[in-house]
Amino acid sequence: MELNNEFRVAVPAAKTWDVLTDVERVAPCLPGATLLSVDGDDFTGAVKVKVGPITVSYKGVASYQEKDETARRIVLRAEGKETRGSGTAAATVTAQLKDEGDATHVVISTDLAISGKAAQFGRGVLADVSSNLIGQFARSLEAELLGSASGAGTATTTAPTAEAAVAAAQPGADSVDLLKVVALPVAKRAAPVLAGVAAGAALGFLLGKRRKPAHPAAIKADELIAALSRLVS
Repeated sequence: MELNNEFRVAVPAAKTWDVLTDVERVAPCLPGATLLSVDGDDFTGAVKVKVGPITVSYKGVASYQEKDETARRIVLRAEGKETRGSGTAAATVTAQLKDEGDATHVVISTDLAISGKAAQFGRGVLADVSSNLIGQFARSLEAELLGSASGAGTATTTAPTAEAAVAAAQPGADSVDLLKVVALPVAKRAAPVLAGVAAGAALGFLLGKRRKPAHPAAIKADELIAALSRLVS
């Protein structure tokens, strides 16, 4: 499947390029990622994700296939396997940088192939997850770039904004919780179906089901509908 994302950082393209082509600087900006070793343009790493109480870890290899500084185009190939399971993931990631003076616009195209537990989410949810994670990555990348820029100058410092503080804290996380990432997209997709279920339940109630005690499963369904309704409201 192909996933397309884009982001903008308030840093010139030359500085953004320097970080995106330096795996030891860019890896800490990736949510849930850990860099294990580097050998030129080849490196190994691990990614840990959580789905509620379930944790899935991938370990694999990656390499820069292309680094065209003139065109400001980067192509990265990565392959990994679940450390506990038979699932696999492979991706070719292409990043195109566009210089906007004091800012950089980055367009990312990912050709992704996965199997195992993560594949059950489907393209729609994976696209939302990708968008969310790219957003976290962009904020962390911008914090890294702005932090290194200020550190290279005078010793004068300013208090970080709340957004920058959150971005800076994210890379240190042991894993990224996909339950939080996918909950809202799934809730939005499920809302029309749940609305139909709720309408059917109301109709059944009005047709004379009042005297029968509620089945435990029905109570749980009502609670789920209420919870998802709060998420999408």
